[in-house]
Amino acid sequence: MPLSRVFLRRGKAAAYRQAILDGLYEAMRETFNVPEDDYFMVVTEHDAADFHCSPHYFGIARSEDLVIVQLTVSNTRTLAQKKALYRRIVEKLGDNPGLRPEDVFINLVETLPENWSFGHGDAQYATDAAA
Repeated sequence: MPLSRVFLRRGKAAAYRQAILDGLYEAMRETFNVPEDDYFMVVTEHDAADFHCSPHYFGIARSEDLVIVQLTVSNTRTLAQKKALYRRIVEKLGDNPGLRPEDVFINLVETLPENWSFGHGDAQYATDAAA
């Protein structure tokens, strides 16, 4: 159910990009009750001229290796789960592909469960109460 979008500067190897996706998926499975095979992810690479960020917002020293992760999820998680997810993503991406914690920017976008269709035009998460 999470739709994961990863934005980074162009030039990283395919294995580097895959390590990011794998780390995200593993972190979501460990902390966010994401089912097995719930894997919908895209990576978008940008030229330096099209990828801008503050190098010091909130006193965080970011480098050119910044990765922006945007996760669209159902609004069913607690604050504790969200914090655990953020920490686990940073840990996983630090292990592989070796991102610094300062270079992992995470944005969580929440939506109602009935706002998903995984195919066939069905709203698989919709309940009768939401109808």
